[in-house]
This record gives sequence, structure tokens and C-alpha cells, in this order.
Amino acid sequence: MGQIEGVFNGSFDLVENIKISPLSRAYTFSDSIYEVVPFYNSKAIAFDMHIERLLRSSNELSIALDIEQASNQITQLISNCPSENGYVYYQVTRGQDIVRSHMYKPLMDIETFGYVLPFSFETKTLKVMICEDIRWGRCDIKSTSLLGNVMQMNSAQKHDCDEVIMHKENILTEAGASNVFFVKNGTVCTPALSNNILPGITRALLINEIKKINIPFIEGIFDLKDLSNASSAWLSSSTKGLAPISEIINLDNSLNTQDPVYLKCKEAFDYKFFS
Repeated sequence: MGQIEGVFNGSFDLVENIKISPLSRAYTFSDSIYEVVPFYNSKAIAFDMHIERLLRSSNELSIALDIEQASNQITQLISNCPSENGYVYYQVTRGQDIVRSHMYKPLMDIETFGYVLPFSFETKTLKVMICEDIRWGRCDIKSTSLLGNVMQMNSAQKHDCDEVIMHKENILTEAGASNVFFVKNGTVCTPALSNNILPGITRALLINEIKKINIPFIEGIFDLKDLSNASSAWLSSSTKGLAPISEIINLDNSLNTQDPVYLKCKEAFDYKFFS
């Protein structure tokens, strides 16, 4: 990764110098969680919300994370970054096994690893593919167990797509690395949170802005037919922002990336966080 600064168990160094044991449970079991904290003009976006979600994920997996220490390390990585815009990836692993075992020992020495990358927050128009949601049943935990996402995203890449929108028995869940929004009859719609959906920070921030500007909004259960009747759709994430969808290759509908409702949402969101 070149001259990229990282931190491992509290020690800061270049990422290329950081060594992690192959006995780490992150490697053998994906027994780990992570968070992505974006910053703009050297200021973290919704820092407290990201830290709260990191703590929730660690609690769900019974990983004894020192959240204050993690917060300080993320803050220092942002401060040390030569670019004013970027993001921090921060991962927490239960620890190492001397002998690989599904059952972990209580009070293991956890591992923390993070790095910071400069990043340009540019809006990109996306081409998307619909696919079955084959992931595990606790997608509300921000775990590094992302094999289902990886399989479907790479299948989409073969069709020259940038992302996927997933469904379980035709009920919309989320995208491969984002949350889903669409406009139907002038109303902004997004799937309600459940165990199948990560509570996205950008998702929450956008919903708050939508309510402020009094755009009709529904958070509920939606199926593929609802999406096929949408006038516009977009994905939201910490690194995508609000990315409009130009085409869903295996769904029969026509999407307008200049839909006034989408543009109003994006203008309100960008003004609040990128101005």
C-alpha cells in the first residue's frame, strides 16, 4: 500500500511494516468486525455514530473492545493523513488461537488494526445488477464475513456492473456495499432495518435530511416490483455518498439520474456534509 500509515495494537507505523499472525481469528474464522470512518476537510463525518456502531458490533460478538482507545487511534490517523479528505478503515479481531478452534477462549487478547487512505468524494453513476441475497443471517453486524457480498459483486463485475442490489425471495435488502433508496410516485423509499440490513451511517444521515426538507418518505418492506416501478434509485455509503443508478441490467425499468427528488436529496445531503 506504499506510504500509508496504519496502527496495529496501538503502535503506529507504515502499513507495509505491519505484520499480522496467520493464526489471527480474523484470518481463520472472520471472527472480527470493522468500521469505515470518512473525513472531509480533516473533519470526521458523523464520528460518534461510527464509533457507536463499532461498539455495538463488538458487543454483539462479545469482543471486549476499549472503545476510547479505538476512538483515539482513529482520530490520530485522521490527524496524520497528508490529505484533508479520506477515510479510516479500522478492524477489531478477537485474537489469536495457538490451535485453531471454533470455540474461543474467554478474555482473549484482541487485535486492533487500522489504516488511513486519502480519498476523493466524487459522485459516480452506477450500473447495477439484481441478485439473490446469499449472505449470513446477521448482516446488521459490521463483520468482516463478507464472502457472500464478494461472490455477488464479482459476478456483477463480469456483466460490467459496479454494484448489486440484493433480495431475499423478492424482498429488497441492500446493495453489496451500500444501502438502497428509490423514488416511487414522488416518495423516497428505503428498506426498513432488520438483521438482513446493515444500519448504514450515511443512510441515517440522509433520512434525517430528507425529513428536514419535507420530502415524502417511507421506510418499509419493498419488493422487486416496487423497484421496477421506481423513477430513480441510488445507493448510499460512507465512500459513495449518494450515487445515482443509471441502469439495473436485469430489471425492466428506466431510471432518471436527474430526477428532481433525487437531486433535492443530494443537494441537501452534500450541503450539510461536503460544503
